[in-house]
Amino acid sequence: LVELKNGETYNGHLVSCDNWMNINLREVICTSRDGDKFWRMPECYIRGSTIKYLRIPDEVIDMVKEEMLVKGRGRGDMNKRGGMGPRGGRGGRGTPFGGRGGGRGGPGGGGGRGGGQGRGGRGGRPGLG
Repeated sequence: LVELKNGETYNGHLVSCDNWMNINLREVICTSRDGDKFWRMPECYIRGSTIKYLRIPDEVIDMVKEEMLVKGRGRGDMNKRGGMGPRGGRGGRGTPFGGRGGGRGGPGGGGGRGGGQGRGGRGGRPGLG
């Protein structure tokens, strides 16, 4: 069951849902905001930003949890927050503090954008590069 912000409800089989919560339903029964009119539709698309409430049966949620556990095995903790990840810690690009901007700057440090002046960048100390 999907209730929209305008009060209409849509009841049907969930076909798909994306990251923006846009939903495709099939075998849909739509109920007007007053509850006095009904429509039957073979399928419908609902934009995620219009959804107020979504009710999904417990058995469907349990199935999804089981599926996620099976898919998640064998991957380790590569994508967890604070972990090293595939490109090392702190930003990637091979260097300890990430490429493209690097560290903070400071004495002789290339600043936030592209290195010292001698390297075509904007930051850093003059004449060092």
